[in-house]
Amino acid sequence: VQLVESGGGSVRPGGSLTLSCAASGLVFENYAMIWYRQIPGKQREMVAGIGAGGTTEYADFAKGRFSVSRDNAKETAYLQMNSLNYGGSAGYYCAAGVFIIGRPLFWGKGTQVTVSS
Repeated sequence: VQLVESGGGSVRPGGSLTLSCAASGLVFENYAMIWYRQIPGKQREMVAGIGAGGTTEYADFAKGRFSVSRDNAKETAYLQMNSLNYGGSAGYYCAAGVFIIGRPLFWGKGTQVTVSS
């Protein structure tokens, strides 16, 4: 199983980025896809997830600003992030699991997002 994140980079405060997670080696449509982030010095935390059936969950800090989606035909999950602030600087990781909440089964290697003026 491979999960490969892309789309990270540098963005100004207030800006937007869309992250992608391309999956292979699994029956993509059967898995929940979850986005996590890890800020240096802090524990990894869930950002948003989308279930196999399309239900979504968001961390409180992501509600109203971030949007998670998936394209089963492309075996790709997305995380659109709007109104990014300095607190959004982190490594962002894609994961696949049975449910949105709980321990994921597979992880990507992450992509870095830096919010800087």
